[in-house]
Amino acid sequence: MPHVSPIPRQDLEPYEEVFGLIEAAMGFVPTSLRTMAHVPAILDGFLGLVPAVMANGLLQTELVNLVSLVTSNAAGCRYCQAHTGATAVNQGTDPDKVAAAWEFESSDLFSDAERAALRLAFHAGVTPNAVTGDDFREVEKHYSSEEIVAIVAVVSLFGWLNRWNDTMATQLEDEPAAFAIATLADVGWTIGKHA
Repeated sequence: MPHVSPIPRQDLEPYEEVFGLIEAAMGFVPTSLRTMAHVPAILDGFLGLVPAVMANGLLQTELVNLVSLVTSNAAGCRYCQAHTGATAVNQGTDPDKVAAAWEFESSDLFSDAERAALRLAFHAGVTPNAVTGDDFREVEKHYSSEEIVAIVAVVSLFGWLNRWNDTMATQLEDEPAAFAIATLADVGWTIGKHA
């Protein structure tokens, strides 16, 4: 049960246009947005940051989604793992690759470039932060400075979301929950506090 009840969507008419765009992209409107709406300035700021981080054109969509998933895995946020995994598949990533993200270091589904980015994301997602100079030397072999900043921005955005959703015990929507049960349960995913 969430610690703060989300505001019903019908009571958030000023956001309906943006909610429609989010629903078209994700298949649903995240419950977390309706909780943020208790303080409209927080929701407005968040809605401004997301496209700058997630759709800036510097990284392929698949990599953005995988970085989001691996960061959320490192942080232990089941809500965000379900969201990022479902979004990755909805946007064209092979479900087998999403399920293998827990084993990106050894799975042959990932390139060396992806492994470097995902290693950085994983090390940045754990507490305390485990990123090293070696992590940056590896990503520098495959990505420009701008792309590295874009990777770290995705990690940082999901750091915020991981804390938000785990702290609030945000209720997971049906679509990502069904995806996670079908695709991620074999790698240890459970709905936990987000039921």
